[in-house]
Amino acid sequence: MAERGRRPNIIHIMWDDMAFGDLGIPALKAIRGFECPNIDQVAQEGILFTRMYTEPACTPSRAAVLTGRHPVRTGMSKVGWPLEFGGLSGEEATSANVLADAGYATAFYSKWHLGDIEECYPYNQGFDEAFFDPYNQVSNIWNPQGDAANAALNIAPEQRKKYPYLYDQEALNPDGWVMAIEGKKGEQGREWKEPSAETYAQLDLEAERRMLDFIERQVVAETPFFVTYWPQMLGFAPTPKKQTPQWGLMAEGLRRLDEFIGTLMNRLRELGIADNTLLVCHADNGPMVHDPPAGMGLAETIFRGGKGDYTEGGVRVPAFAWWPGVIEPGQIINDIIHETDLFTTFARLGRALEHVPTDRVIDGVDQTSLLLNGDTHGRRDFVHIYAGDTYAATVKGRVKRHWVTEGIESGVSSAFFDLILDPREKSPLLVPMVHTYSQFDRIRARHELWIKKYPHRPKARGIPFTGLSNARPETQAIGEKLRAAREQLPFDPLEFMDWEPPWGPQQANVVD
Repeated sequence: MAERGRRPNIIHIMWDDMAFGDLGIPALKAIRGFECPNIDQVAQEGILFTRMYTEPACTPSRAAVLTGRHPVRTGMSKVGWPLEFGGLSGEEATSANVLADAGYATAFYSKWHLGDIEECYPYNQGFDEAFFDPYNQVSNIWNPQGDAANAALNIAPEQRKKYPYLYDQEALNPDGWVMAIEGKKGEQGREWKEPSAETYAQLDLEAERRMLDFIERQVVAETPFFVTYWPQMLGFAPTPKKQTPQWGLMAEGLRRLDEFIGTLMNRLRELGIADNTLLVCHADNGPMVHDPPAGMGLAETIFRGGKGDYTEGGVRVPAFAWWPGVIEPGQIINDIIHETDLFTTFARLGRALEHVPTDRVIDGVDQTSLLLNGDTHGRRDFVHIYAGDTYAATVKGRVKRHWVTEGIESGVSSAFFDLILDPREKSPLLVPMVHTYSQFDRIRARHELWIKKYPHRPKARGIPFTGLSNARPETQAIGEKLRAAREQLPFDPLEFMDWEPPWGPQQANVVD
Protein backbone atom coordinates (compact mmCIF):
# COMPACT_ATOMS: atom_id res chain seq x y z
CA MET A 1 0.00 0.00 0.00
CA ALA A 2 2.81 2.42 0.90
CA GLU A 3 4.57 1.62 -2.38
CA ARG A 4 1.51 2.67 -4.35
CA GLY A 5 1.44 6.10 -2.70
CA ARG A 6 -2.33 6.31 -3.14
CA ARG A 7 -5.06 6.31 -0.57
CA PRO A 8 -7.58 3.58 -1.31
CA ASN A 9 -11.19 4.11 -2.16
CA ILE A 10 -13.40 2.50 0.48
CA ILE A 11 -16.81 0.89 -0.05
CA HIS A 12 -18.84 -0.42 2.88
CA ILE A 13 -21.89 -2.58 2.23
CA MET A 14 -23.99 -3.85 5.13
CA TRP A 15 -27.24 -5.78 4.93
CA ASP A 16 -29.72 -7.03 7.53
CA ASP A 17 -30.22 -10.06 9.70
CA MET A 18 -27.97 -12.83 8.42
CA ALA A 19 -26.65 -15.91 10.22
CA PHE A 20 -22.97 -16.75 9.96
CA GLY A 21 -22.59 -19.47 7.34
CA ASP A 22 -25.46 -18.31 5.16
CA LEU A 23 -22.94 -16.58 2.89
CA GLY A 24 -19.44 -17.44 1.74
CA ILE A 25 -19.83 -21.18 2.36
CA PRO A 26 -21.52 -22.70 -0.72
CA ALA A 27 -22.43 -26.01 0.94
CA LEU A 28 -24.41 -24.28 3.69
CA LYS A 29 -26.22 -22.12 1.15
CA ALA A 30 -27.13 -25.22 -0.81
CA ILE A 31 -28.71 -26.63 2.33
CA ARG A 32 -30.59 -23.35 2.84
CA GLY A 33 -31.85 -23.23 -0.75
CA PHE A 34 -30.18 -20.24 -2.40
CA GLU A 35 -27.02 -19.13 -4.20
CA CYS A 36 -24.94 -15.94 -4.03
CA PRO A 37 -22.06 -16.51 -6.47
CA ASN A 38 -20.82 -12.91 -6.44
CA ILE A 39 -20.66 -12.60 -2.65
CA ASP A 40 -18.93 -15.98 -2.64
CA GLN A 41 -16.48 -14.52 -5.15
CA VAL A 42 -15.71 -11.67 -2.73
CA ALA A 43 -14.81 -14.32 -0.15
CA GLN A 44 -12.82 -16.45 -2.61
CA GLU A 45 -10.82 -13.49 -3.94
CA GLY A 46 -10.34 -11.91 -0.52
CA ILE A 47 -11.08 -12.61 3.14
CA LEU A 48 -13.81 -14.57 4.87
CA PHE A 49 -13.92 -13.48 8.52
CA THR A 50 -15.12 -16.16 10.94
CA ARG A 51 -15.28 -13.86 13.97
CA MET A 52 -16.80 -10.58 12.87
CA TYR A 53 -18.83 -9.25 15.79
CA THR A 54 -21.55 -6.62 15.52
CA GLU A 55 -24.21 -5.21 17.80
CA PRO A 56 -27.37 -7.36 18.08
CA ALA A 57 -29.83 -5.07 16.27
CA CYS A 58 -30.15 -2.65 13.33
CA THR A 59 -29.86 0.86 14.78
CA PRO A 60 -27.13 -0.01 17.32
CA SER A 61 -25.08 -1.77 14.66
CA ARG A 62 -25.28 1.18 12.29
CA ALA A 63 -24.28 3.64 14.99
CA ALA A 64 -21.36 1.45 16.02
CA VAL A 65 -19.89 0.99 12.56
CA LEU A 66 -20.14 4.69 11.69
CA THR A 67 -18.77 6.13 14.95
CA GLY A 68 -16.38 3.40 16.07
CA ARG A 69 -18.16 3.44 19.43
CA HIS A 70 -20.47 1.03 21.20
CA PRO A 71 -23.94 2.53 20.68
CA VAL A 72 -24.60 2.73 24.41
CA ARG A 73 -22.02 5.55 24.39
CA THR A 74 -24.02 7.57 21.84
CA GLY A 75 -27.57 6.96 23.06
CA MET A 76 -28.25 4.82 19.98
CA SER A 77 -28.59 1.46 21.69
CA LYS A 78 -32.25 0.91 20.80
CA VAL A 79 -33.96 0.30 17.48
CA GLY A 80 -35.67 3.45 16.22
CA TRP A 81 -39.31 3.52 15.06
CA PRO A 82 -41.32 6.32 13.54
CA LEU A 83 -41.97 8.80 14.69
CA GLU A 84 -38.70 8.68 16.60
CA PHE A 85 -38.20 12.36 17.47
CA GLY A 86 -34.46 11.75 17.68
CA GLY A 87 -31.33 10.28 16.20
CA LEU A 88 -27.54 10.29 16.09
CA SER A 89 -26.15 13.47 17.60
CA GLY A 90 -24.26 15.91 15.44
CA GLU A 91 -21.56 15.92 18.12
CA GLU A 92 -20.56 12.41 17.12
CA ALA A 93 -17.80 11.94 14.55
CA THR A 94 -18.56 9.46 11.78
CA SER A 95 -16.25 7.78 9.30
CA ALA A 96 -17.66 10.20 6.75
CA ASN A 97 -16.67 13.21 8.89
CA VAL A 98 -13.16 11.91 9.41
CA LEU A 99 -12.52 10.90 5.80
CA ALA A 100 -14.14 14.04 4.38
CA ASP A 101 -11.78 16.12 6.53
CA ALA A 102 -8.92 14.21 4.93
CA GLY A 103 -10.10 15.02 1.39
CA TYR A 104 -12.35 12.07 0.54
CA ALA A 105 -15.60 12.42 -1.36
CA THR A 106 -18.30 10.71 0.69
CA ALA A 107 -21.75 9.36 -0.09
CA PHE A 108 -24.48 7.36 1.64
CA TYR A 109 -27.23 5.23 0.08
CA SER A 110 -30.40 3.44 1.23
CA LYS A 111 -31.23 2.31 4.78
CA TRP A 112 -30.10 4.87 7.37
CA HIS A 113 -32.10 3.91 10.49
CA LEU A 114 -30.21 6.39 12.66
CA GLY A 115 -33.00 8.85 13.33
CA ASP A 116 -35.53 11.13 11.70
CA ILE A 117 -34.42 14.62 12.76
CA GLU A 118 -32.50 17.10 10.65
CA GLU A 119 -29.37 16.92 12.81
CA CYS A 120 -28.89 13.24 12.03
CA TYR A 121 -29.50 13.20 8.27
CA PRO A 122 -26.45 11.60 6.58
CA TYR A 123 -25.55 14.80 4.71
CA ASN A 124 -25.37 16.49 8.13
CA GLN A 125 -23.16 13.66 9.43
CA GLY A 126 -20.21 14.06 7.06
CA PHE A 127 -21.55 12.66 3.79
CA ASP A 128 -21.32 14.94 0.76
CA GLU A 129 -24.48 13.49 -0.70
CA ALA A 130 -27.08 11.01 0.40
CA PHE A 131 -30.18 9.17 -0.74
CA PHE A 132 -31.74 7.37 2.19
CA ASP A 133 -34.69 5.88 4.02
CA PRO A 134 -34.72 7.16 7.62
CA TYR A 135 -36.30 3.96 8.93
CA ASN A 136 -36.26 0.26 8.13
CA GLN A 137 -37.96 -2.41 6.06
CA VAL A 138 -41.18 -2.38 8.07
CA SER A 139 -42.23 0.75 6.17
CA ASN A 140 -42.69 -1.54 3.16
CA ILE A 141 -46.10 -2.59 4.58
CA TRP A 142 -47.31 0.82 5.82
CA ASN A 143 -49.58 1.40 2.86
CA PRO A 144 -53.07 0.43 1.69
CA GLN A 145 -51.76 -2.82 0.17
CA GLY A 146 -50.15 -3.86 3.43
CA ASP A 147 -53.28 -2.95 5.36
CA ALA A 148 -55.49 -4.90 2.96
CA ALA A 149 -53.34 -7.99 3.47
CA ASN A 150 -53.38 -7.54 7.28
CA ALA A 151 -49.59 -7.25 7.15
CA ALA A 152 -50.11 -3.96 8.99
CA LEU A 153 -53.32 -3.29 10.88
CA ASN A 154 -55.16 0.02 10.53
CA ILE A 155 -52.29 1.77 8.78
CA ALA A 156 -54.88 2.88 6.20
CA PRO A 157 -57.94 3.54 8.40
CA GLU A 158 -59.97 4.76 5.43
CA GLN A 159 -60.10 1.12 4.28
CA ARG A 160 -61.54 -0.23 7.51
CA LYS A 161 -64.79 0.15 9.37
CA LYS A 162 -64.12 2.68 12.11
CA TYR A 163 -63.56 1.28 15.57
CA PRO A 164 -66.21 3.18 17.59
CA TYR A 165 -64.49 3.14 20.99
CA LEU A 166 -61.38 5.13 20.10
CA TYR A 167 -61.54 8.89 20.60
CA ASP A 168 -58.47 9.78 18.53
CA GLN A 169 -58.28 7.43 15.57
CA GLU A 170 -55.08 8.99 14.25
CA ALA A 171 -53.13 8.77 17.49
CA LEU A 172 -51.78 5.29 16.75
CA ASN A 173 -50.55 6.04 13.22
CA PRO A 174 -47.19 7.67 12.32
CA ASP A 175 -48.79 10.40 10.22
CA GLY A 176 -46.48 12.56 8.13
CA TRP A 177 -43.56 10.14 8.08
CA VAL A 178 -41.14 10.25 5.15
CA MET A 179 -39.86 7.20 3.27
CA ALA A 180 -36.95 8.62 1.27
CA ILE A 181 -34.83 11.79 1.39
CA GLU A 182 -32.17 13.07 -1.00
CA GLY A 183 -29.74 15.83 -0.12
CA LYS A 184 -26.25 17.27 -0.19
CA LYS A 185 -23.99 18.67 2.49
CA GLY A 186 -24.80 22.29 3.29
CA GLU A 187 -28.15 22.23 1.49
CA GLN A 188 -31.75 21.51 2.37
CA GLY A 189 -32.92 18.02 1.59
CA ARG A 190 -35.94 16.95 -0.41
CA GLU A 191 -38.44 14.17 0.05
CA TRP A 192 -38.06 11.69 -2.83
CA LYS A 193 -41.58 10.64 -3.73
CA GLU A 194 -44.33 9.94 -1.23
CA PRO A 195 -44.43 6.80 0.92
CA SER A 196 -45.96 3.87 -0.97
CA ALA A 197 -45.27 0.27 -1.90
CA GLU A 198 -44.15 1.48 -5.32
CA THR A 199 -41.68 3.99 -3.84
CA TYR A 200 -40.23 1.35 -1.54
CA ALA A 201 -39.71 -1.05 -4.44
CA GLN A 202 -37.61 1.58 -6.23
CA LEU A 203 -35.36 2.56 -3.29
CA ASP A 204 -32.47 0.14 -3.71
CA LEU A 205 -32.53 0.35 -7.51
CA GLU A 206 -32.29 4.13 -7.33
CA ALA A 207 -29.60 3.93 -4.63
CA GLU A 208 -27.49 1.57 -6.76
CA ARG A 209 -27.83 3.78 -9.82
CA ARG A 210 -26.72 6.82 -7.82
CA MET A 211 -23.89 4.91 -6.18
CA LEU A 212 -22.34 3.86 -9.48
CA ASP A 213 -22.74 7.39 -10.82
CA PHE A 214 -21.03 8.81 -7.72
CA ILE A 215 -18.09 6.44 -8.12
CA GLU A 216 -17.67 7.27 -11.78
CA ARG A 217 -17.69 11.01 -11.03
CA GLN A 218 -14.92 10.60 -8.47
CA VAL A 219 -12.80 8.59 -10.89
CA VAL A 220 -13.05 11.45 -13.40
CA ALA A 221 -12.19 13.96 -10.66
CA GLU A 222 -9.35 11.72 -9.40
CA THR A 223 -10.71 12.01 -5.85
CA PRO A 224 -10.56 9.16 -3.34
CA PHE A 225 -14.02 8.19 -2.20
CA PHE A 226 -15.87 6.58 0.70
CA VAL A 227 -19.23 5.06 -0.18
CA THR A 228 -21.63 3.48 2.27
CA TYR A 229 -24.45 1.33 0.87
CA TRP A 230 -26.81 -0.28 3.36
CA PRO A 231 -29.52 -1.80 1.17
CA GLN A 232 -33.07 -2.38 2.29
CA MET A 233 -32.69 -5.62 0.31
CA LEU A 234 -36.14 -6.93 1.22
CA GLY A 235 -39.55 -5.93 2.45
CA PHE A 236 -41.96 -7.56 4.84
CA ALA A 237 -44.57 -8.00 2.13
CA PRO A 238 -44.26 -11.20 0.06
CA THR A 239 -42.81 -10.94 -3.42
CA PRO A 240 -45.20 -12.30 -6.08
CA LYS A 241 -42.54 -14.21 -8.02
CA LYS A 242 -40.11 -16.55 -6.24
CA GLN A 243 -36.78 -16.95 -7.98
CA THR A 244 -34.87 -19.02 -5.41
CA PRO A 245 -35.55 -22.63 -4.40
CA GLN A 246 -35.89 -21.45 -0.78
CA TRP A 247 -38.78 -19.03 -1.55
CA GLY A 248 -37.96 -16.98 1.58
CA LEU A 249 -38.03 -13.18 1.63
CA MET A 250 -34.37 -13.03 2.69
CA ALA A 251 -33.16 -15.32 -0.08
CA GLU A 252 -35.10 -13.34 -2.68
CA GLY A 253 -33.55 -10.10 -1.41
CA LEU A 254 -30.06 -11.59 -1.32
CA ARG A 255 -30.40 -12.69 -4.93
CA ARG A 256 -30.91 -9.05 -5.95
CA LEU A 257 -28.08 -7.77 -3.76
CA ASP A 258 -25.74 -10.45 -5.07
CA GLU A 259 -26.41 -9.34 -8.64
CA PHE A 260 -25.53 -5.76 -7.75
CA ILE A 261 -22.31 -6.73 -5.98
CA GLY A 262 -21.30 -8.57 -9.14
CA THR A 263 -22.11 -5.47 -11.20
CA LEU A 264 -20.12 -3.31 -8.78
CA MET A 265 -17.02 -5.49 -8.89
CA ASN A 266 -17.08 -5.56 -12.69
CA ARG A 267 -17.51 -1.79 -12.87
CA LEU A 268 -14.55 -1.21 -10.53
CA ARG A 269 -12.42 -3.36 -12.83
CA GLU A 270 -13.66 -1.55 -15.95
CA LEU A 271 -12.80 1.80 -14.35
CA GLY A 272 -9.31 0.54 -13.53
CA ILE A 273 -9.66 1.15 -9.80
CA ALA A 274 -10.34 -2.33 -8.39
CA ASP A 275 -6.75 -2.66 -7.17
CA ASN A 276 -7.09 0.62 -5.29
CA THR A 277 -10.52 -0.05 -3.75
CA LEU A 278 -11.26 -1.81 -0.48
CA LEU A 279 -14.70 -3.44 -0.35
CA VAL A 280 -15.93 -4.58 3.07
CA CYS A 281 -19.34 -6.19 3.33
CA HIS A 282 -21.15 -7.90 6.17
CA ALA A 283 -24.48 -8.35 7.93
CA ASP A 284 -25.54 -5.96 10.67
CA ASN A 285 -26.62 -8.65 13.15
CA GLY A 286 -27.91 -12.19 13.35
CA PRO A 287 -31.12 -13.51 11.78
CA MET A 288 -34.60 -12.53 12.89
CA VAL A 289 -35.53 -15.82 14.51
CA HIS A 290 -37.81 -14.33 17.17
CA ASP A 291 -41.29 -13.55 15.76
CA PRO A 292 -40.20 -13.10 12.13
CA PRO A 293 -42.71 -12.23 9.41
CA ALA A 294 -44.20 -15.24 7.67
CA GLY A 295 -42.02 -16.64 4.91
CA MET A 296 -38.86 -14.77 5.94
CA GLY A 297 -36.68 -17.86 5.55
CA LEU A 298 -34.27 -16.99 8.36
CA ALA A 299 -32.80 -19.58 10.72
CA GLU A 300 -29.96 -20.26 13.08
CA THR A 301 -27.08 -22.06 11.45
CA ILE A 302 -23.90 -22.76 13.42
CA PHE A 303 -24.51 -20.45 16.37
CA ARG A 304 -27.45 -20.13 18.75
CA GLY A 305 -29.77 -17.15 18.82
CA GLY A 306 -30.41 -14.28 16.49
CA LYS A 307 -31.37 -10.64 16.24
CA GLY A 308 -31.53 -9.04 19.69
CA ASP A 309 -29.54 -11.79 21.42
CA TYR A 310 -26.12 -11.64 23.04
CA THR A 311 -25.35 -15.24 22.12
CA GLU A 312 -23.04 -15.72 19.13
CA GLY A 313 -25.99 -16.12 16.76
CA GLY A 314 -27.06 -12.55 17.48
CA VAL A 315 -23.71 -10.81 17.04
CA ARG A 316 -21.43 -13.01 14.93
CA VAL A 317 -22.12 -12.48 11.25
CA PRO A 318 -20.91 -13.29 7.74
CA ALA A 319 -18.28 -10.74 6.70
CA PHE A 320 -15.86 -10.36 3.81
CA ALA A 321 -13.14 -8.03 2.53
CA TRP A 322 -11.93 -7.67 -1.06
CA TRP A 323 -9.00 -5.62 -2.36
CA PRO A 324 -7.42 -7.13 -5.48
CA GLY A 325 -3.62 -7.11 -5.46
CA VAL A 326 -3.45 -6.07 -1.81
CA ILE A 327 -5.48 -8.65 0.11
CA GLU A 328 -4.28 -12.17 -0.61
CA PRO A 329 -7.16 -14.23 -2.04
CA GLY A 330 -8.77 -17.23 -0.42
CA GLN A 331 -8.12 -16.30 3.20
CA ILE A 332 -10.11 -17.53 6.18
CA ILE A 333 -9.34 -15.30 9.15
CA ASN A 334 -10.11 -16.43 12.68
CA ASP A 335 -8.96 -13.28 14.47
CA ILE A 336 -11.67 -11.37 16.32
CA ILE A 337 -12.78 -8.19 14.58
CA HIS A 338 -15.59 -5.91 15.75
CA GLU A 339 -17.51 -3.63 13.43
CA THR A 340 -16.30 -0.58 15.40
CA ASP A 341 -12.80 -1.47 14.15
CA LEU A 342 -13.82 -0.42 10.65
CA PHE A 343 -14.03 3.23 11.78
CA THR A 344 -10.41 3.27 12.95
CA THR A 345 -9.13 1.08 10.12
CA PHE A 346 -10.75 3.23 7.45
CA ALA A 347 -9.27 6.33 9.12
CA ARG A 348 -5.81 4.75 9.07
CA LEU A 349 -6.06 3.69 5.43
CA GLY A 350 -7.33 7.14 4.45
CA ARG A 351 -4.51 8.86 6.39
CA ALA A 352 -7.17 10.55 8.48
CA LEU A 353 -6.25 9.50 12.02
CA GLU A 354 -5.47 13.10 12.92
CA HIS A 355 -9.16 13.88 12.43
CA VAL A 356 -10.36 11.22 14.89
CA PRO A 357 -11.54 13.02 18.06
CA THR A 358 -9.61 12.41 21.28
CA ASP A 359 -12.19 13.69 23.76
CA ARG A 360 -14.16 10.42 23.86
CA VAL A 361 -13.62 6.67 23.88
CA ILE A 362 -13.22 5.12 20.44
CA ASP A 363 -13.84 1.40 20.82
CA GLY A 364 -12.59 0.45 17.36
CA VAL A 365 -8.98 -0.66 16.96
CA ASP A 366 -6.84 -0.39 13.85
CA GLN A 367 -7.05 -3.69 11.94
CA THR A 368 -4.98 -2.62 8.93
CA SER A 369 -2.38 -5.29 9.67
CA LEU A 370 -5.08 -7.95 9.61
CA LEU A 371 -6.15 -6.88 6.11
CA LEU A 372 -2.60 -6.65 4.77
CA ASN A 373 -0.88 -9.54 6.58
CA GLY A 374 -3.67 -12.00 7.22
CA ASP A 375 -4.58 -14.48 9.93
CA THR A 376 -3.10 -14.01 13.44
CA HIS A 377 -2.22 -10.37 12.69
CA GLY A 378 -5.31 -8.86 14.32
CA ARG A 379 -5.15 -6.39 17.18
CA ARG A 380 -8.15 -7.57 19.18
CA ASP A 381 -8.75 -10.65 21.31
CA PHE A 382 -11.81 -9.45 23.23
CA VAL A 383 -15.32 -8.11 22.68
CA HIS A 384 -17.77 -6.34 24.98
CA ILE A 385 -21.29 -7.44 24.03
CA TYR A 386 -24.30 -5.27 24.80
CA ALA A 387 -27.98 -6.01 24.35
CA GLY A 388 -29.57 -2.58 24.29
CA ASP A 389 -28.19 -0.74 27.32
CA THR A 390 -27.35 -3.96 29.16
CA TYR A 391 -23.77 -5.19 29.36
CA ALA A 392 -24.62 -8.80 28.55
CA ALA A 393 -21.45 -10.78 27.81
CA THR A 394 -17.69 -10.62 27.37
CA VAL A 395 -15.56 -12.62 24.97
CA LYS A 396 -11.84 -13.06 25.59
CA GLY A 397 -10.12 -15.32 23.11
CA ARG A 398 -12.15 -18.53 22.93
CA VAL A 399 -13.84 -18.02 26.30
CA LYS A 400 -17.15 -16.20 26.77
CA ARG A 401 -18.83 -15.14 29.99
CA HIS A 402 -22.53 -14.35 30.15
CA TRP A 403 -23.28 -11.61 32.65
CA VAL A 404 -27.03 -11.76 32.14
CA THR A 405 -27.99 -15.17 33.39
CA GLU A 406 -29.71 -17.00 36.22
CA GLY A 407 -27.87 -16.45 39.48
CA ILE A 408 -26.17 -13.20 38.53
CA GLU A 409 -28.20 -11.28 41.14
CA SER A 410 -26.35 -13.18 43.88
CA GLY A 411 -23.02 -12.48 42.27
CA VAL A 412 -22.50 -16.12 41.37
CA SER A 413 -22.42 -16.96 37.67
CA SER A 414 -21.46 -20.29 36.18
CA ALA A 415 -22.07 -19.07 32.62
CA PHE A 416 -18.61 -19.56 31.14
CA PHE A 417 -18.37 -21.10 27.69
CA ASP A 418 -15.55 -22.36 25.49
CA LEU A 419 -16.67 -21.19 22.04
CA ILE A 420 -14.55 -23.79 20.27
CA LEU A 421 -15.86 -26.76 22.24
CA ASP A 422 -19.37 -25.35 22.58
CA PRO A 423 -20.16 -22.86 19.77
CA ARG A 424 -23.87 -22.90 20.62
CA GLU A 425 -23.28 -21.85 24.26
CA LYS A 426 -25.41 -24.68 25.61
CA SER A 427 -23.13 -26.17 28.29
CA PRO A 428 -21.83 -23.61 30.79
CA LEU A 429 -18.63 -24.61 32.59
CA LEU A 430 -17.93 -23.54 36.16
CA VAL A 431 -15.13 -25.67 37.59
CA PRO A 432 -13.08 -25.92 34.35
CA MET A 433 -13.36 -22.15 33.86
CA VAL A 434 -13.39 -20.85 37.42
CA HIS A 435 -9.79 -19.70 37.07
CA THR A 436 -11.02 -17.04 34.60
CA TYR A 437 -13.59 -15.59 37.02
CA SER A 438 -11.49 -12.72 38.40
CA GLN A 439 -9.89 -12.04 35.04
CA PHE A 440 -13.31 -11.39 33.48
CA ASP A 441 -14.24 -9.24 36.48
CA ARG A 442 -11.21 -7.05 35.79
CA ILE A 443 -11.98 -6.79 32.06
CA ARG A 444 -15.47 -5.53 32.83
CA ALA A 445 -14.23 -3.28 35.65
CA ARG A 446 -11.77 -1.53 33.34
CA HIS A 447 -14.51 -1.01 30.77
CA GLU A 448 -16.90 0.48 33.31
CA LEU A 449 -14.24 2.68 34.87
CA TRP A 450 -13.66 4.22 31.44
CA ILE A 451 -17.39 4.83 31.21
CA LYS A 452 -17.22 6.63 34.54
CA LYS A 453 -14.40 8.81 33.19
CA TYR A 454 -16.11 9.37 29.82
CA PRO A 455 -19.87 9.15 30.47
CA HIS A 456 -22.33 8.12 27.80
CA ARG A 457 -23.74 10.88 25.62
CA PRO A 458 -27.46 11.17 24.88
CA LYS A 459 -29.00 10.82 21.45
CA ALA A 460 -30.16 14.02 19.80
CA ARG A 461 -33.84 14.98 20.14
CA GLY A 462 -36.09 17.15 18.00
CA ILE A 463 -39.06 17.44 15.68
CA PRO A 464 -38.90 14.91 12.83
CA PHE A 465 -38.42 15.87 9.19
CA THR A 466 -37.56 19.54 9.43
CA GLY A 467 -35.21 21.00 6.82
CA LEU A 468 -36.98 19.55 3.79
CA SER A 469 -37.66 22.04 1.04
CA ASN A 470 -40.68 20.17 -0.28
CA ALA A 471 -42.21 18.85 2.94
CA ARG A 472 -45.82 17.75 2.55
CA PRO A 473 -48.50 19.46 4.70
CA GLU A 474 -48.90 16.37 6.89
CA THR A 475 -45.15 16.29 7.46
CA GLN A 476 -45.07 19.97 8.42
CA ALA A 477 -48.02 19.32 10.73
CA ILE A 478 -45.92 17.08 12.99
CA GLY A 479 -44.14 20.06 14.46
CA GLU A 480 -46.96 22.54 14.04
CA LYS A 481 -49.38 20.52 16.18
CA LEU A 482 -46.85 20.13 18.97
CA ARG A 483 -45.87 23.79 18.93
CA ALA A 484 -49.51 24.82 19.04
CA ALA A 485 -50.17 22.48 21.95
CA ARG A 486 -47.14 23.90 23.72
CA GLU A 487 -48.78 27.33 23.77
CA GLN A 488 -52.16 26.05 24.96
CA LEU A 489 -51.25 23.55 27.67
CA PRO A 490 -50.01 24.20 31.23
CA PHE A 491 -47.15 21.74 30.62
CA ASP A 492 -44.63 21.20 27.85
CA PRO A 493 -45.79 18.37 25.55
CA LEU A 494 -42.30 18.20 24.05
CA GLU A 495 -40.85 16.86 27.30
CA PHE A 496 -41.42 13.33 26.04
CA MET A 497 -38.56 13.79 23.58
CA ASP A 498 -36.04 14.00 26.43
CA TRP A 499 -37.52 11.11 28.37
CA GLU A 500 -35.92 7.70 28.05
CA PRO A 501 -38.53 5.00 28.75
CA PRO A 502 -37.47 2.30 31.24
CA TRP A 503 -38.71 -0.48 28.96
CA GLY A 504 -37.91 -1.92 25.58
CA PRO A 505 -34.84 -3.58 24.11
CA GLN A 506 -32.41 -2.07 26.60
CA GLN A 507 -32.93 -5.31 28.52
CA ALA A 508 -30.88 -8.20 27.22
CA ASN A 509 -32.76 -10.89 25.40
CA VAL A 510 -32.04 -14.09 27.31
CA VAL A 511 -32.09 -17.04 24.95
CA ASP A 512 -33.44 -20.35 26.24
